[in-house]
Amino acid sequence: MTIRERNTIVRYLILSDIHSNLAAFEAVLADAGPFDKVWCLGDVIGYGPQPNECIERLKELPHICVAGNHDWASINKLDISSFNPDARQACLWTREQLTPSNWEFIESLPEKLVEDNFTIVHGSPRYPIWEYITHQFVAAANFAHFDTTYCLFGHTHVPVVYAFTGSQRTCDAFLLEPNEPVPIGEQRLLINPGGVGQPRDGDPRASYMILDKEANTIELRRVEYPIEETQRLMATLKLPPRLATRLSFGW
Repeated sequence: MTIRERNTIVRYLILSDIHSNLAAFEAVLADAGPFDKVWCLGDVIGYGPQPNECIERLKELPHICVAGNHDWASINKLDISSFNPDARQACLWTREQLTPSNWEFIESLPEKLVEDNFTIVHGSPRYPIWEYITHQFVAAANFAHFDTTYCLFGHTHVPVVYAFTGSQRTCDAFLLEPNEPVPIGEQRLLINPGGVGQPRDGDPRASYMILDKEANTIELRRVEYPIEETQRLMATLKLPPRLATRLSFGW
């Protein structure tokens, strides 16, 4: 549900890595409550069974979106030789499914956006499409590559917040408790909302965040969705069984 009556935008729905999983995407939208705008951090498609449906659903909402590696791979804009066999098979399948208008939508996505005091990327501010920020030393090095106070990123499918400490070698890392708004102040932060369509932190529930600009807080949310619905579609479409199985376990 979006907020239409306000003149100023104060509540953002922060999403990443939907990965063609419409059931997870719809569950997030139903759970989020009213919001003004979606900030999508890339990988709308790839892996899952409903790429066109997920793109169309996003396009229905007020949103901004950056490109992810699977987005680019699906339109043949990224070399997939380094993808594992399952990811490569799903990518080639997705490439064949995209409608011309949805291909153009993916092709139009920028690598990086800056909104207010937030830099928005998929992988990292240093290498927006491909770099994984999975360790504190990688996060620390990336603070030199954006000028805003905050950077939103995805790609790892794991929700986490890294806080700048002044060092290029290390930084603080925090795991947020779901449904507990956390104030954000002047400290520079790298913020990952986790994955909507394929979580990888051992929790199969879809992961996302709410940014409340009025209260100046971020809030991690987790929501269950009918995983078996996505898995059934993947089996029908003969997508790699491992990609379906992993959804049940959040890895």
